[in-house]
Amino acid sequence: MIRVTIWNEYKHEQELDVVKKVYPDGIHGCIKAFLSKEDDFEVRTATFIDEEHGLTEEVLDNTDVLIYWSHALQDEFSDEVADRIKRHVLSGMGLIALHSAHYSKMLRLLMGTTMTLKWKHDESEKLWCTAPTHPIAKGLPECIDIPEEEMYGESFDIPKPDDVVFTGWFSNGYVFRSGCTFTRGKGKIFYFQPGHETCPTYYIPEIQRIIVNAVRYCNPDGIVRSLPQNEEIKG
Repeated sequence: MIRVTIWNEYKHEQELDVVKKVYPDGIHGCIKAFLSKEDDFEVRTATFIDEEHGLTEEVLDNTDVLIYWSHALQDEFSDEVADRIKRHVLSGMGLIALHSAHYSKMLRLLMGTTMTLKWKHDESEKLWCTAPTHPIAKGLPECIDIPEEEMYGESFDIPKPDDVVFTGWFSNGYVFRSGCTFTRGKGKIFYFQPGHETCPTYYIPEIQRIIVNAVRYCNPDGIVRSLPQNEEIKG
């Protein structure tokens, strides 16, 4: 079994009716619903308000792949827990960072850059597969139309990816490296741009397939995990 933990702030869904309407069970609930259909996935969720944000040593010890969505509480997130996630990724835990998690403490620690970008609301996106032989692209079309999505645009301050699996083209002309893989220590990381909280992106079957494929890709099958204590990440 691949043990998946889905982490979500779960703030917007409780405070904003427009978000609650799109994701009544939370973004984490939506993702759990389709991941739980996979026979070899064991799925749990955690949120910001849980003790230690629900990401204790015990939880991460029993997580093969962490899926992480964050936005409004980036600065409030615990430094200790952010460093804990980093150490577990270095030891081999897979990480899928979704949408505005690009600016999370844990991803900035792992990437070693500012992770800044351009953004604009109320655009549509054509998500082009630019690495069709990559495992995350398995079974997917050349292009996925996303009718409503928040634009992220270059320049995107990231270190050089291992692969750029997807490139987004937005209706206002901006482009973005929308699906990138990285390796840090023993851990595989996939950053995936689509998924603004007011847009029903995670209900699109092709987007769900990307996340399922990414879980399988990031799964540390066969890796013996031994936690590093003081290892620096250079971007």
